[in-house]
Amino acid sequence: MLPYVAHDPRFERLVIGHVNLEKLTSGCRWAEGPAYFPAGRYLIWSDIPNNRMMRFDETDGSASVFRSPSFNSNGNTTDRQGRLVSCEHFMRRVTRTEHDGSITVLADAFEGHRLNSPNDVVVKSDNSIWFSDPTYGIDSDYEGQQSPSEIGASNVYRIDGNSGAITRVVSDRVQPNGLAFSPDESRLYVADTGATHVRGLPPTIWSYEVKGQTAGEASLFSTCPDGLYDGFRVDIHGNIWTSAGRSVFCYAADGTHLGTIPIGEIVANVCFGGPRRNRLYICGQTSLYSIYLNTRAAV
Repeated sequence: MLPYVAHDPRFERLVIGHVNLEKLTSGCRWAEGPAYFPAGRYLIWSDIPNNRMMRFDETDGSASVFRSPSFNSNGNTTDRQGRLVSCEHFMRRVTRTEHDGSITVLADAFEGHRLNSPNDVVVKSDNSIWFSDPTYGIDSDYEGQQSPSEIGASNVYRIDGNSGAITRVVSDRVQPNGLAFSPDESRLYVADTGATHVRGLPPTIWSYEVKGQTAGEASLFSTCPDGLYDGFRVDIHGNIWTSAGRSVFCYAADGTHLGTIPIGEIVANVCFGGPRRNRLYICGQTSLYSIYLNTRAAV
């Protein structure tokens, strides 16, 4: 049986028919935020409720604890210098792990108010860091610490790569979650998982025109038919590979649903890894999976 379902002929050129979906490790409560480090050939991801970050070594297939406590870290990425950038629910901040292992706080407040609970993060080619700030880490003690929102809204922010100044770039979403840029960085994609808080609100991905240092006009990119979109990444062709309920969906840049990779449990996030960046790592709720593709990461 093929590990995928093609809905459009274009998907057949992105997948390899004889590969398997691999379950690499299990034992997480809520796996999230994978980030790949090519220099060491390893993957870091968060296990939010267990308050730890995990590490998968591609060279020998081993999994181990990378950091504990992790302050209920969620989304992770790497910057242009190969450093780990993390969103911490408990501390309500965005941090960077320096090459010597020390931690630098990049953002923990906006206009004098504490952030909600930074969730997902991406780095642009100008070294700016863009992150979403919904309320999931302050909604309960399960993924952080239950607290009121000081800001009173959930936004997307930008940290300037030179000055460190923080600006609000998206303010029209209910619960902004997953983020990714198009390959040419002309579009910013933002998932809205506000259906968790507003009954009847569709789970969506929105496409924003990037205008210099902010996001401009938004257009609806896609609505999830089952479950929620959470985190996603973009390949060199501009296709979006996104969590979608208990599967990974692939969308073309024109919004066409090209194909589906069923996972069998709720999917939180994905990222590309491997020496050729053609291995899609998938964080299911309890486990880490991967599948090789006939495409690779945009960056």
